[in-house]
Amino acid sequence: MIIAIDGPSGAGKSTLGKMLAKNLNLLYLDTGAMYRAVGFAVLDKGVGFEDTARIAEIAENARIELVGEPEHLQIFLDGADVSLAIRTNEVGQAASRVSTISEVRRILVEHQRALGATAPNGAVLDGRDIGSVVFPNADIKFFLTAKPEARARRRYEEDLEKGRAVSYEQTFAEIKERDERDVSRSDSPLMIAEDAVVIDTSELDLSEVFAQMIAIVDEKRAKATAGLT
Repeated sequence: MIIAIDGPSGAGKSTLGKMLAKNLNLLYLDTGAMYRAVGFAVLDKGVGFEDTARIAEIAENARIELVGEPEHLQIFLDGADVSLAIRTNEVGQAASRVSTISEVRRILVEHQRALGATAPNGAVLDGRDIGSVVFPNADIKFFLTAKPEARARRRYEEDLEKGRAVSYEQTFAEIKERDERDVSRSDSPLMIAEDAVVIDTSELDLSEVFAQMIAIVDEKRAKATAGLT
């Protein structure tokens, strides 16, 4: 089973993706972390974002590994644990910029497809083009969204908990900037797949959203089983 979860920044994709993967015993692939790893490498090497050829080369040669259980997923870049280093706002913005480069997307999409296709029981993938580009034939597609204010508030509170010195205003501005970049890029823009289940999480807590998603998965499985018997 392949479950695709798409949506804008701060909609809850990663948290809910991990919850689903753990509950269903599926591989969890945080595709956003892969773009963050490339963004981190670009910043670390001091490469300008206008040098798309060099950035594509970095993506091609980067050894990105996702290791561990969904709730304790570790991200390794060329053998180094960058799990915490890639979660800064600066790296998040870098990831958003490198994700607009077609060659970078091609490289990472191939990697994501290979990982998902070889997962023993299937996989849960979250990102911005999973259901539309990476796995257009995914068994189940979710699109999680929320008002920008709600998403910025969540991200701001997460940053506060992790000791990151940011203001709500700065976080909101970054959310809006990423939204604009995600929907306007020419290659694989953020979009809702025709057969995706859309859930607005603005006024819902995690347990409520998770309950909706699990109900849909159970219904899909029941129909598949009925079709086989």
